[in-house]
Amino acid sequence: MTTVDLGPQTRIVARLAEAVTDEQLTAATPCPDHAVRHLLGHLLMLSVAFRDAARKDLGPTTDTDPGAVVPDIGPGWREELPEALEELAAAWRDPAAWTGGTRAGGVDLPGAVAGAVVADELVIHGWDLARATGQDYAPDPAALASAHGFLLAAADGPDRAEGPFGPVVPVPARASLLDRAVGLSGRDPGWRP
Repeated sequence: MTTVDLGPQTRIVARLAEAVTDEQLTAATPCPDHAVRHLLGHLLMLSVAFRDAARKDLGPTTDTDPGAVVPDIGPGWREELPEALEELAAAWRDPAAWTGGTRAGGVDLPGAVAGAVVADELVIHGWDLARATGQDYAPDPAALASAHGFLLAAADGPDRAEGPFGPVVPVPARASLLDRAVGLSGRDPGWRP
């Protein structure tokens, strides 16, 4: 089992979110039908859900299908999101988070898989947020490696063209690891607003 300290990546996402202006909240993102405000709402929701998944505190936060609702932010998001990201990272520092079973998004899964999923969520949605708001982005290398490994394994099924989040976008073999992960996530690494 490979564990990842999510703290460096959660801090990167928190810095990206902190730089978002009120005017950018309605801007388009690489996630179809989701503006920046929805992406931030998703990041807040997943941070709480995966924090609880790490703690094995199963209930409403871990049972909610993320695709069942378009997430949004409330007026206190600028304080709530960094706090939730910090709590998420702290919860996954406990070795017990990576063992046994847990649940996220209403799906039962091994703790180690949930840890890889949350690393993927943080890396790819960090890219989404950076692209949508014109910010530079360099994800934490350990989180990126975990996200890429998860996406590669998920896309390595009978239908290699279909990744876990939609059709894989082909990228050159010599592309950066981030671009390869983004392509595996069903996004075009060249996306611009």
